[in-house]
Amino acid sequence: MARIAVIGAGMGAMATAARLAVAGHQVTVYERGSTHGGSLGRFEREGFAFDTGPGLLHLPAVYRDLFVKTGKRRLEECVDLVQVDPAVRHVLADGTAVVLPGASRGGAAAALDEAFGAGAGDRWATVLNRARDAWDVTRRPLLEEPLRPDWQVLGRDPYPAVRKSGLLRRRPPTLAEVAARELGGQLGELLSARVREYGLDPATAPASAAVLPYMEQTFGSWYVRGGMRELATALYERCRERKVEFVFDAPVREVLAHEGRAAGVLLADGAGHPADHVVCGVDPRQLALPLPPGGVPAGAAAGAARHTLLLALRGARPAGTVHRTLVHSPGTQVTVLRPDDPAGRPDGDHEAVTVSAVCAPAGPAAGPAAAPAPAPEALLDLAARAVPGLHERLLWWESRTPADIEAATGAAGGAVPAPSLAGAGGRLLHPANATALPGLYLAGGWAHPGGGLAHAGMTGALVAGLIVEGAGFRGSQ
Repeated sequence: MARIAVIGAGMGAMATAARLAVAGHQVTVYERGSTHGGSLGRFEREGFAFDTGPGLLHLPAVYRDLFVKTGKRRLEECVDLVQVDPAVRHVLADGTAVVLPGASRGGAAAALDEAFGAGAGDRWATVLNRARDAWDVTRRPLLEEPLRPDWQVLGRDPYPAVRKSGLLRRRPPTLAEVAARELGGQLGELLSARVREYGLDPATAPASAAVLPYMEQTFGSWYVRGGMRELATALYERCRERKVEFVFDAPVREVLAHEGRAAGVLLADGAGHPADHVVCGVDPRQLALPLPPGGVPAGAAAGAARHTLLLALRGARPAGTVHRTLVHSPGTQVTVLRPDDPAGRPDGDHEAVTVSAVCAPAGPAAGPAAAPAPAPEALLDLAARAVPGLHERLLWWESRTPADIEAATGAAGGAVPAPSLAGAGGRLLHPANATALPGLYLAGGWAHPGGGLAHAGMTGALVAGLIVEGAGFRGSQ
């Protein structure tokens, strides 16, 4: 039995802790804040309740596997997990509205034909079939296996080349070029919008980013009744069942080393805690940790942020309201979440709505070309295109800027990591889970395979495998 110190109580960190504890190790989690869950926060006021982090789960199989491997109760016995259908509603700049069903290729094709004319559904299906090919090639190395030492091979874009004028393009296209050339016009904007929602710029993202809408359409989008925070609480309770110890209000100042390997953690209060292995479940830049040998992909430092408004509305949620709407607008794209969840509102005569837009991180983390956080009034005006009568129904709103997120979670500039993607020379990869310091490992969204609830949760399987089986671990079979 090894002593293992885990830094942070986010989803990737807790997923790692649970798997290591069930393997027989003594695990202690040190969290800088006063509660678990990391970005999966919850805000409550006057009977309204809102998720302050991710509002949906993709690839629920990651957490189903986690709960099967760490206890007797399955995921669905611990949380009320429901598939969102329709999956998404798009409101385009000219007012055109398109509703796409969840996990239904035929339904999506029919909806697109109706909105954009015959053939639109076939063009969309063709692009997502190519995305499926990219997914099949990269699923294991990008999601299910530790990042290989020759990670540079993932710098090549796996999106299949498309012939044009009888010739193969020599340069892999960007996602925006795929959207324009293979879909065109407003149909292409739907693809770009789905990628933009992850904090990626379609003009610079590789064509392989099409795997993200493919993943959503194939595996669906899922919501936890009571709020996504319930997923974090279920994982926390699973950790406690496996005898994981949590120490809150305990920021880690430094990872201790002895004789060339990780030997424990030093807290901000000066207390040292020895350990045989250390798992960092936060952005490793916060502690200036040594990263994996062999070079680190440039994308390790990348990450967009989000400005979020929490809206309390008078009036009932209309029947047939779509859970997620993307409002398209030049310069700013807004995501509107309207869950049908009694736990989020004081009664049936009110509605809780979350509005968010991707923007630059706060402070020095912001890039010179990134868009700043939009003003709340601008977000409200855009959200009103998805919520009729919003201004008249509005009781109050709360704002969550990137600076607020940084204060709450410690993430530099409030940045949110994107999932790892192949292509772009490896720019959108993240550091490997094993570092240059033996005994020190990286988990969570800032490590391979990157951000998002499913990807961060998968780091638990990867890090636990590396610690339990050693450097020869090659991923789940």
